[in-house]
Amino acid sequence: MEQRAAEIRAGLEHPVIDGDGHWMEPIPVFLEYLREVGGPGSVDQIRANWHRNAAWYRATPGERQHQRLRRAIWWGVTSNTLDKATALLPALLNERLPELGIDFAVIYPSFGLTINGIVQDDLNRAAARAYNMMTADMFTPFAARFAPVAIVPAHTPDAAITELEYAVGQRGFKAIMLRGNPERPIPGAAEGIDPQKAAWYVDTIGLDSPYDYDPFWQRCVDFGVAVTQHSGSTRWSDRASISNFTFNHVGHFAESNHAFARSVFLGGVARRYPSLNFGFMEGGVSWACQMCADMIEHWEKRRRAGLQYPNATNVAELRELIGRYGDQRLKASAGAIMGSLDAFRPECSIEELARPEHVADDFEASGVNSKEDIRAVFSGNFYFGCEADDRATMWAFDPRMGVRLRPVFSSDFTHFDVPDFREVIPEAFEMVEKGWVTEQDFREFTFTNAARLHARNNPDFFKGTVVEQAVADELGLKPPLRVANA
Repeated sequence: MEQRAAEIRAGLEHPVIDGDGHWMEPIPVFLEYLREVGGPGSVDQIRANWHRNAAWYRATPGERQHQRLRRAIWWGVTSNTLDKATALLPALLNERLPELGIDFAVIYPSFGLTINGIVQDDLNRAAARAYNMMTADMFTPFAARFAPVAIVPAHTPDAAITELEYAVGQRGFKAIMLRGNPERPIPGAAEGIDPQKAAWYVDTIGLDSPYDYDPFWQRCVDFGVAVTQHSGSTRWSDRASISNFTFNHVGHFAESNHAFARSVFLGGVARRYPSLNFGFMEGGVSWACQMCADMIEHWEKRRRAGLQYPNATNVAELRELIGRYGDQRLKASAGAIMGSLDAFRPECSIEELARPEHVADDFEASGVNSKEDIRAVFSGNFYFGCEADDRATMWAFDPRMGVRLRPVFSSDFTHFDVPDFREVIPEAFEMVEKGWVTEQDFREFTFTNAARLHARNNPDFFKGTVVEQAVADELGLKPPLRVANA
């Protein structure tokens, strides 16, 4: 097994790019950076958050039931000593990457995944800045093989733009990560009480947000960075088991990505910024296959031209049919039935149902005018992080889908579901060995799609890396775009 990953890589005619690897941040070092950025008070705040988040472990079974405390993760990273050290030490990961069958890796956080869930705005921004400073300092010597992502706090567009301009404009990050669904207190529910204790909703920032994120999307285009989301939905209402972590965990990245992708698509973000790529990480691609098909079916029926208007019902004909086929009770109720002709809005007249101001084209903002327009967004702007053991990845390449989606190979190094780093590439390659995907599919999965995700708006993304020439040849890159200054 030791040589298996390297042997597979040697047999490929292309490099392997890990589109979603992770590292294990040294927490004491992070706290030093946080103290520098936000002062001792920020360190106290984040420790208080950690204490609150661990409430489940201090509670009795009865208290967990009474307070409905959700079962949180009790350990989240590999226990393998060498792999744990590899995750912690960029120099060791740099040394081992060829052994693991990978040429280049985009590196996401582990602990840092929680930063964009911090509700205190000042602490959220300070923690993101501290993480980005630390990560830039630790990974810069290994830029030939790694592109770490910067954390972009997106509670507000201004906060997102500020950190984007620092991370990309000043520190040289080429990739970013945000949370596309911040949890906000419902204004009406927060009146007169602590907003942190109020009922909240998920703002998916592309549709119906209280903020205008267009200036942020534009700055992403200016800087040539793809928008990648890596966030979960473990606090959402259906993930509330008090005893079972797996119940709360399974599919939570996919659910989060599903919400953000719906918002980006239906809110017209992809239409207004057609060159902007979006990466939905670690949730797989099966949800996207379903969503693409669902959007096509809904477009047929919920765009203005496809709507069946309530006043198209012929009331006289309906009365006649009730008179012909109804029993005595139905006949006696015929007049009242005419005022309840929608099962989902009882006792609402056709005139009320058909009021022009209530008729909506759900696809107007999206800008799509055909099924092909929908397929073009899902196959051109959207990319989907898929782990090595996710067999549903093959669905992205199935011609019966009618659209070829873009899954991105994700090692998920560091986390508990990767017990041995050496097994990741062999596990992914099983799809080729079993005939589930072709060698061309595997090439796109492990190389082309990750390259296109990040290099579409920044052909210079892989400059100076070990895959520079291979990416240029694969994508036929033109000279680099000018990257905006901060």
